Amino acid sequence: MTTFDEREKGYEKKFALDQDLKFKAEARRNKLLAEWAAEKLGISADGVADYARSIVRADLQEKGDDDVFRKLHKDFADAGVSIDDQDIRAKMSEFLAQAVTDIEGSR
Repeated sequence: MTTFDEREKGYEKKFALDQDLKFKAEARRNKLLAEWAAEKLGISADGVADYARSIVRADLQEKGDDDVFRKLHKDFADAGVSIDDQDIRAKMSEFLAQAVTDIEGSR
């Protein structure tokens, strides 16, 4: 095997690890978002798990975070809870950073 082949395999391995971290971090972020939103929406402790699953389903609709943002925005609007779009996006960023830190800390 040449040095180029070894380097290519190294990059492939790093890419796979990065994708795994991204998936885990987004899943953790969605759980944290669901807990935060459920509190704001007045969802009981028993309903938080179901709400978290609805956030995960929303995240699978399309690539990126806009599907999760739209779900949260709609849920807040439907419930009459006034939260700025910037606050929702800020929480999404905050919880993603927290999720990455949590995952990297558990390695």
